[in-house]
Amino acid sequence: MGEDSIPVIDLSQLVEDPNALQAVASELGAACRKIGFFYITGHGLSAGLRERVFQHAAVFFAEADSTKRKLLYSAETGNRGYVPMKGESLDPTQPADLKEAFNIGLELPADDPEMLAKVRFRAPNLWPDTPGFRQTMLQYFDEVWAIGRLLHRAFAIDLGINENYFEDKLDRPLATLRMLHYPPRPGRLEPGQLGAGAHTDYGCVTLLATDEVGGLEVQTRSGTWLKAPYMADAFVCNIGDCLMRWTNDVYVSTPHRVVSPAGRERYSIAFFLDPNPDAVVAPLPGMEKAALYPPITGADYLQSRLDTTYKLG
Repeated sequence: MGEDSIPVIDLSQLVEDPNALQAVASELGAACRKIGFFYITGHGLSAGLRERVFQHAAVFFAEADSTKRKLLYSAETGNRGYVPMKGESLDPTQPADLKEAFNIGLELPADDPEMLAKVRFRAPNLWPDTPGFRQTMLQYFDEVWAIGRLLHRAFAIDLGINENYFEDKLDRPLATLRMLHYPPRPGRLEPGQLGAGAHTDYGCVTLLATDEVGGLEVQTRSGTWLKAPYMADAFVCNIGDCLMRWTNDVYVSTPHRVVSPAGRERYSIAFFLDPNPDAVVAPLPGMEKAALYPPITGADYLQSRLDTTYKLG
């Protein structure tokens, strides 16, 4: 496995036997140190649930613009809701992205202390009226969140720390489940305009489910762009900047982009696992010397990144 290929890692042994962490930890660690991307198979998520999520996404994005805008993302919605076409620029130096999105965060009861206190990023999710939408999305959120925590147990072993180190830092996360829709590429584009501009992800790890259309491209360490082919029932995973910061750059995040195919629309479902809002992101035990970044909370770090993307103030 080199720096110019995306490895495929089978988690089935780990899913079936929690004591098998060491068997996959080194594979995951190698991917995180090199290209920063990897596919996972054998993760235990049912194909039926995945299919229902894509079906709901297609129905939602087919709604009238006026209907979708009733659930519009804003500075007050806690990183939740509908982001319209050209509503964000993942590469702020380029024209706005040719995509639309819908964000869902951790579902907390209305009487949760953080909800009552209106803590930053704690807010009600915004739900369309579509029957089954909320139930399906929350089930998917919970199951992929569990896979993300499982990955962090393996990361911890690879990094030489207690395997449960991340658990209490990911038990109330600023995670986002994001449905994405890319329309067919128009005949004329603004210079530099893409479905999603080149960027690195903000959080710890991203678990991405894609359709068969393709379009995701990953920048290798040598600077070339590598197409990430569709792999049925697999997640495409990548390290985000927050985990890179936590590991003091032992793990590295990787720029990637979406080049929308001509003549076809594209859907994907991303789960971004960001840490708890009060989790302190500082070099891990044993990595404190020559720290590359000052400590920061999960909420402050996410805010700094969203401010650049949306300029919401």
